[in-house]
Amino acid sequence: MKSVNILGLRVYPADIAGGITLDSNRGVEMSCVSEVKGGGLMQSAMVSVHRHNLHFTASHQHIYIYIYIDLNFLAASFYQKTEGRQSRSPSAIVIGGGFAGIAAAHALKNAAFQCVKWLGKFVSHGSLFFIPQVVLLESRDRIGGRVHTDYSFGFPVDMGAAWLHGVCNENPLASWIGRLGLPIYRTSGDNSVLYDHDLESYALFDGDGHQVPQDLVEKVGKANKLRYETNEDMSIAQAIKLVMERHSYLRQEGLANNVLQWYLCRMEGWFATDADNISLKNWDQEVLLPGGHGLMVRGYRPIINTLAKGLDIRLRHRVTKIVWGTKGVKVTAKIINFEPRLPDWKEEAIDGIGVRTENKIVLHFDKVFWPNVEFLGVVSSSAYGCSYFLNLHKATGNPVLVYMPAGRLAYDIEKMSDKDAAKFAFSQLKRILSDATEPIQYLVSHWGVDENSLGSYSYDAVGKPREYFERLRIPVDNLFFAGEATCNKYTGTVHGAFSTGLTAAEECRIRVLEKYGDPDSLEMFHPAMGEVAASISVPLLISRM
Repeated sequence: MKSVNILGLRVYPADIAGGITLDSNRGVEMSCVSEVKGGGLMQSAMVSVHRHNLHFTASHQHIYIYIYIDLNFLAASFYQKTEGRQSRSPSAIVIGGGFAGIAAAHALKNAAFQCVKWLGKFVSHGSLFFIPQVVLLESRDRIGGRVHTDYSFGFPVDMGAAWLHGVCNENPLASWIGRLGLPIYRTSGDNSVLYDHDLESYALFDGDGHQVPQDLVEKVGKANKLRYETNEDMSIAQAIKLVMERHSYLRQEGLANNVLQWYLCRMEGWFATDADNISLKNWDQEVLLPGGHGLMVRGYRPIINTLAKGLDIRLRHRVTKIVWGTKGVKVTAKIINFEPRLPDWKEEAIDGIGVRTENKIVLHFDKVFWPNVEFLGVVSSSAYGCSYFLNLHKATGNPVLVYMPAGRLAYDIEKMSDKDAAKFAFSQLKRILSDATEPIQYLVSHWGVDENSLGSYSYDAVGKPREYFERLRIPVDNLFFAGEATCNKYTGTVHGAFSTGLTAAEECRIRVLEKYGDPDSLEMFHPAMGEVAASISVPLLISRM
């Protein structure tokens, strides 16, 4: 098998043209082996990734592995031998080109160019030292992970993450957005979430195409905000059922019940899972930044491209095993098998965090025939039967509606062909707008069956403590974790993923300095967490049509 050399590692990549693809049930392996001719040394480490599970084997004290679960981030620092001399050479391999991985690689790369004084210190001690190198390996043929801006319509459409949650300067991404001059269309104001978010500009219809009276929508919404007071955790669906049983005046029938089901439908979209799975105790523990929510009018691609500029990125490189030692260890892909195993508290967190799916079916029309609102909805007797459309014409001026199924509905639609999925979405629209014309183009996402993600984002599962997200972030010896599922404050958001990537890079550089340097070096060598170009305060371009 043809191999490539990455940071002194002989790498055998999968998923290159004509290469091996990852089977969803078995997985394949890619070996990364450090071959040092001078000392006759053969070293490597083994890792196998499947779904959001990661399988790892390593014990050599001179190799540091930093793993990003969810979009699979890994970096390694290791010794090399040159002409019989052992040299200090901390280098980084980042696996996974989502926002967390790109942010970490960007910060580590900038750190590599800020260590001149640190380098001089080592040289003065007579040690041969190489400036750290950073390589990012991405299994897809693109970067971005679950952030993917599509341009096939002739204009940008985000098929994954699209909102900036917290349109304010406090948002970790604000400086980048402002500096690039990217416009934001604000869809809601401060502290809005779920039903509040959708009630600012909407049109809700019953199955016969009649618009639901606004006062009824607001009345049901107020009832939906009442929480079932209990010390026991349960699902949102169960809690609402108990509230209705105990307070007869809140019971909804007929059209009112259908509106309540639509609220549940939207909650399922917010968490990408069914209401039966969402924790009553923890669903609202996410920290909301001020400024409300806004759509990235030109998509997230400009930011990810800017962060990735100058990085050594290898696309279509699926890493499933890195082997070290003379014998190595074969790792299966169906269970988490760390050798040495992760602590019980870490494995418990990995198992306990929920990940499910919300998809997008994007319909492009030749003209606008729908109301001038931000959201269109169809109520039904069950959350499964409700529909939700995002009107991109309000934000971008393009005649586009985005149908957004979540949970079990998203799972069932993923079994359809793209053509049938688009027909299904259009049939829901035709129920409420009889003059709807056929779309001229369509796009369909598949986050649940995409072997690189197998879900859209994490959520608080029933009976699982909120602290699992923080547990997943905490390093274990030489293992570091990043991604939106490791961000306790901003779970499920792009800025959450971005901030944890920076944190992982910072932890990485401190660990390297503690191992190879000395405490006096810690303030001399640090990544571009607040580099001048990104820290310049530029006003955000916010609109509301």
